[in-house]
Amino acid sequence: MNKYESIYILRPTMEEEAVKAMVERFSNLITTEGGQVDNIDEWGKRRLAYPIQDFREGYYVLMKFSASSELPSELERIYKITDDVIRYIIVRDDERDDERDDE
Repeated sequence: MNKYESIYILRPTMEEEAVKAMVERFSNLITTEGGQVDNIDEWGKRRLAYPIQDFREGYYVLMKFSASSELPSELERIYKITDDVIRYIIVRDDERDDERDDE
């Protein structure tokens, strides 16, 4: 399994319960597809560097997970069709892979 990091930005107008449900939805997607969520770090509302969809703030969430190489493309597909996600990025965490190889 490969290590990945994903940061996604949710609409700042979402209710707290809706944000929790969205975070839960994405973490459940990873576990049901055979991956493992290592860490979820909710950064909260932060100012955006530039306006996105007329929003000047967004709710940031950093998720670190382990998964097969096919899972990030499925996660990206779900991000794209979810209206509450205004930006996202998924990167492979090679540094974390190197640390595991050294052990």
